[in-house]
Amino acid sequence: MNNVYSDEKTVEAIASHYREILRLIGEDPDREGLVKTPMRAAKAIYDITSGYRKDPSEIATQAIFEHAGSQIVIVKDIEFYSMCEHHILPFFGKVAVGYIPDGKMIGLSKLARIVDCYARRLQVQERLTSQVCHLLADTLPNHGVIVACEAGHLCMKMRGVEKQESTTVTFDYTGRFAEDPSLRQEFMSLLR
Repeated sequence: MNNVYSDEKTVEAIASHYREILRLIGEDPDREGLVKTPMRAAKAIYDITSGYRKDPSEIATQAIFEHAGSQIVIVKDIEFYSMCEHHILPFFGKVAVGYIPDGKMIGLSKLARIVDCYARRLQVQERLTSQVCHLLADTLPNHGVIVACEAGHLCMKMRGVEKQESTTVTFDYTGRFAEDPSLRQEFMSLLR
């Protein structure tokens, strides 16, 4: 059975660390409301970081098909949830992926799966954007790939600077998108 929690020893080890964290912050891990918290938190973090146990290249190559059409293909509003590697706090938002096919196309659901694979790791938004872009550029025959990501970061909202309305936008692009600013503009206008 291929289950997120199939590695029970790993999850149990993570739970023991959460139990110790609870103790170190001044809580009683044996308190009624917290008795099951270490295991719940361990299962949650194991699930949230499932991208480490997946191969994004394999995901990308599972569904590449012949295609003679489109000037540009865009999938937008791909929601994602990730964890900031600096504070291990959530950041989340939406990704838009565009590419210019070169005789091949990728199954649309694979784009969302690739985003999830990279997002479900300890991450920074800039790297997430770049990883999605360059994986597609390297595995899918194309004339250019562009990726836009907009996210809110709890490390900025609930601690530190505490700016509730802040969002971060990142872009990466290759091929014709890098060469031709009008293509980047077309992508941006199609996102609206």
